[in-house]
Amino acid sequence: MSPSKAPPLRVAIAGLGVVGSEVARQLTHRAGDLKAPAPRGFDIVAVSARNRDTDRGFDMDGIAWHDNAAELATRDDVDIIVEMIGGHDGVALALVETALSRGIHVVTANKALLAHHGTALARLAEDSGAALLFEAAIAGGIPAVKALREGLAGNRFSRVSGILNGTCNYILTRMERTGEAFGDVLADAQALGYAEAEPSLDVDGIDAAHKLTLLAAIAFGQTPDFGRVAISGIRDVSSVDFDYAAQLGFRIKLVGVAEPGRMPRMQTCLLPVSTQLAKVDGVLNAVAYDGDPVGSTVLTGPGAGAGPTSSAVLSDLIDIANNRVTPTFGRP
Repeated sequence: MSPSKAPPLRVAIAGLGVVGSEVARQLTHRAGDLKAPAPRGFDIVAVSARNRDTDRGFDMDGIAWHDNAAELATRDDVDIIVEMIGGHDGVALALVETALSRGIHVVTANKALLAHHGTALARLAEDSGAALLFEAAIAGGIPAVKALREGLAGNRFSRVSGILNGTCNYILTRMERTGEAFGDVLADAQALGYAEAEPSLDVDGIDAAHKLTLLAAIAFGQTPDFGRVAISGIRDVSSVDFDYAAQLGFRIKLVGVAEPGRMPRMQTCLLPVSTQLAKVDGVLNAVAYDGDPVGSTVLTGPGAGAGPTSSAVLSDLIDIANNRVTPTFGRP
């Protein structure tokens, strides 16, 4: 059966926050447009979130509601689950485990889940023939995973590095430009929505380290091992540090670096002002790939937010619709 004549793929969305709701809006409002890259199309058949009464900007008539997200994986009318709950255990883990064990494809933005349980989940996916795709888990609108798996698939990588947390990059950029203290800039970032009320995952480097773990797994053909990553955040950076860095021709950035056979590290470091990563400011992210024969390639773009992250989710959904699926942490 040709893709255009096959029935639409039936999608369930777990988590209707900023990103999950935007995915739902895209799938409903742009259903016709999306048939160009994915002729089968998509139907949302079920959703789950904390509050049923919130207006999320799409018509929920005819869409089943579940208070318990884990129930989505027990339905017989679901082909793909989009997991937007977050967290590396609890409901998110139970949902994904059940879905994969039943052969239901999973698309997720949950970098913590994969950094901690990626190996076991990848085995479940392989055993059942389901896809486990996570472009949205790393750097939002940057196709960081597809660059490794597709555009750069023929390379032998010597290093993957990057600025992988927009909150930290915003804080460091602002401190450098204004001379403000870390605490003051963090408070402003929280008021602007760039930082969470509880910011530890971001400012302590944990969120970025989750992403680095996944990039290293794909680039070097290894299992994800978050426990091996050396992590330090940005809490101890002071205004005077930026003055000294500028005098020496450097900028201060939180950078993740992974190399074959070496401990991955996420740390605040000095970058020469002439380098590409040093020029990445504000909430932007960047991923740098060093490989043979490509040399050095840097991708820069928005690392978070409804639009960029939902774009990555749609990309994975379209790959499933067109049977373009690779092993979870493998490259062709």
